[in-house]
Amino acid sequence: MPHADPSTPPTASELPRRIVVTGTTGSGKTTLARAAAARLGVPHAEQDAWNHLPDWREAPLAEFRAQVDRFTSAPAWVMDGNYSKAQDLGWGRADTLVWLDYPAPLVFWRLLRRTVRRGVTREELWNGNRERLGVNLVSRDGILAWFFRTFWKRRRETPAKLAAFPHLHVLRFRNPRDARRWLASLPVRPE
Repeated sequence: MPHADPSTPPTASELPRRIVVTGTTGSGKTTLARAAAARLGVPHAEQDAWNHLPDWREAPLAEFRAQVDRFTSAPAWVMDGNYSKAQDLGWGRADTLVWLDYPAPLVFWRLLRRTVRRGVTREELWNGNRERLGVNLVSRDGILAWFFRTFWKRRRETPAKLAAFPHLHVLRFRNPRDARRWLASLPVRPE
């Protein structure tokens, strides 16, 4: 149930228990989801970690869905990702969906910075995988090309997908400031 009065803190019954954070590539899903989980003292999962096996192999559908099923069977959690192949589980079991729907120039700039940083530092992402800077900057298979192929499509399709999950309390943030305000409104749970 949404909290009616923004001037007072939400009651325990109004706090989200199962949160999905969605948004286009580079919007900050994992950063926000990780921070929300830490504040609430609940587990966090990043769907990319289940989907990208070593050497960037895609997880078999049954294996991916089993991971989502196990995680979302818990009473409280925060999960981020855009995978429609398990949306029935994640969105179906969530009580709150946070949609990071930021302007394309902002997301592209963030994605470019993140891609360069990851490429230069060789940061390990999931299962030993690392982004390859050259591939991501110029290849048709790179993350920047993926952004241009999916940004407007996701923005167009998300409202229709949400209609299939009327139980969800949807928070659509169009700028990072509103997402930060929401995050700050969550209580800090002792570990």
